[in-house]
Amino acid sequence: MPFYLEHRDKDAKERMDDPNCDKQELFNTYEQFSVINALISRWRSIYKRNIRPACGDSGRTYTLLDIGFGGGDLPLKLSGWAKNDRINLKITAIETDERACEYIEKIDTPAEITFRQISSTALMEEGKAFDFVISNHLVHHLEDEELQQLMEESRALSRIKVLFNDIERTDSGYLLFNLLSRPIFRSSFITEDGLTSIRRSYTAAELRNKVPPGWKVKRIFPFRLLLSYEH
Repeated sequence: MPFYLEHRDKDAKERMDDPNCDKQELFNTYEQFSVINALISRWRSIYKRNIRPACGDSGRTYTLLDIGFGGGDLPLKLSGWAKNDRINLKITAIETDERACEYIEKIDTPAEITFRQISSTALMEEGKAFDFVISNHLVHHLEDEELQQLMEESRALSRIKVLFNDIERTDSGYLLFNLLSRPIFRSSFITEDGLTSIRRSYTAAELRNKVPPGWKVKRIFPFRLLLSYEH
């Protein structure tokens, strides 16, 4: 249990969520997401442990939904890893923020990835279903009712697994991020919003108290929480 960050600051606001924030700094933030995710998000390990082993049928095309694609780097990486492993993986990545959709237009997107400006609720209404449903750094943004809705919708949208990767709130993680991120990430919201994200994030015990039966919360080094559901 953290001492300095004993209580979750769910009222803290990230600058990039402000519709009037500087667009160039926002786009710089999207661009730098690929670096921060490569350094700390551990998606390569999550893919190897949780997605690749479930894709054992070489004759089948698997589908994956990424909710809240941000800068779009995670779908691109997942697609590349799957290709290297000779897994047929079709990815749908969704966002409700039109600015992220504007940013993603400049990215050369493989045919295996579809970016859409749509909500998971709307996908439910379309009757869509995917083998895997994932998100990265989304859980801490949500209010309690929104988190419950996301889990319910993701469980219904998925056939195999749901994997939500997020930050764990710790004093040491906050201190290290504050010291190490400033020299690396400039002209963006990465450092300021990253610190806000840590303050908004859950501890493992807090998140376990939020999830329905069947959901699991696992700690991952460094300072990560993996919220998952397996059918």
